[in-house]
Amino acid sequence: MDRLQELRAEIDRIDAALAGLFQERMTVAAEIAAQKQARGLPVRDPERERAILEKLPARMPDPALRPYYARLQDCLLELSRAYQTALLPRTDADEARIFTDYPVVIKRGALARAGELFRLDRRVFLVTDSGVPAAYVKALAAQCAHHTIFTLPKGEQSKSLEQLANVWEAMLRHGLTRQDCVLAVGGGKVGDLAGFAAACFMRGVDFYNVPTTLLAMADAAVGGKTAVNFAGTKNPIGAFWRPKAVLMDPEVLGTLPARQLSNGMAEILKLGLTLDPTLFTRFEDPAGPGDLEALISQAVALKQSVVEQDEREAGLRRVLNFGHTLGHGIEAAQSGRGALLHGECVALGMLPLCGPAVRARLLPVLEGLELPTTVSVDVEAVLAAVAHDKKAGADGIEVVTVPEIGRWQFEKMTLSQLRERLQTLLPQGGIQNA
Repeated sequence: MDRLQELRAEIDRIDAALAGLFQERMTVAAEIAAQKQARGLPVRDPERERAILEKLPARMPDPALRPYYARLQDCLLELSRAYQTALLPRTDADEARIFTDYPVVIKRGALARAGELFRLDRRVFLVTDSGVPAAYVKALAAQCAHHTIFTLPKGEQSKSLEQLANVWEAMLRHGLTRQDCVLAVGGGKVGDLAGFAAACFMRGVDFYNVPTTLLAMADAAVGGKTAVNFAGTKNPIGAFWRPKAVLMDPEVLGTLPARQLSNGMAEILKLGLTLDPTLFTRFEDPAGPGDLEALISQAVALKQSVVEQDEREAGLRRVLNFGHTLGHGIEAAQSGRGALLHGECVALGMLPLCGPAVRARLLPVLEGLELPTTVSVDVEAVLAAVAHDKKAGADGIEVVTVPEIGRWQFEKMTLSQLRERLQTLLPQGGIQNA
């Protein structure tokens, strides 16, 4: 055995010892969780965690290794919290927690308890927009040790490189460091831009997300995709950057107009059509789809199950693009007053890519939610935007089709084939150009 093989064998021995110590540590963590529950204490204990991290330098004799050891311990504390929380028994009144590498908490009234989930004992850069009720931002700011609030103008036009630069400039001006964090409070636009800002600033800082729209809760807030719009194209510049945690409080949806709720329902329908027929059939119930909190939990669990298998969208995750290829094209072709919302465009984008039987069931559901089923649009403008889609290639554009509810497939289509599909969305079923 040469020296390299000897060293690799030594690493294997050390890794085996670490695995045993990790299991021992988590066994103790489970007992701590039981003790906390018996005494009515929260899982999160910021003061103790801070004290633990402050002791770390003295435990590591080699100064060169101290920063790495600190990072390891920070990860261990986060894993310990997640493990403890997962062990606690749930009741119907308790929150839904969906775990991948980070917790997603769904609970009414949870906004007031963000400090239990997020590490807010540092500089916190809160990003929101002018359409988000100030009370939500104030409730989160009150739980921060030090905070700065940055308010974007309301509207999709703010999801730009110009506004991104403004965010970075403000982060520098307020002295944010790698140890600090970004907290998004708002819809998908806010989360996308704030997450991208966090991914790039100082080569990556912690990011937390508090979505305040149903559309963001059902889609944009989970999965780790961040981006801004550029050159008239939606989301061509961005990064995969996992949030440290996501908090969804369904109570904030009470301030949304009915149209915005329907806007979010389109993304939930997408998941039912592609992945879970039971979710779709909830919308066919004459009494409605039922409890909103349960609906969000089911949608998030479905999305997370896909993301866990394909975080970087190399294969399976592309199923989540159902309705978005044509939907983004319709969105780009719209402009000015009266333009359709994102979810409305996704609803339209799904219809041409469904099998006849699926379309027959989907149409009344969309109508019941007051989502559009036809649109007056410049077909060539839609196709021009589709040609710039991230899924476009020399041999066509990959789209997701749904031949049966709960069954999906990838198909390559040419612009000519998509043009034909788009005709079904026009009010008279005929070609319409501006």
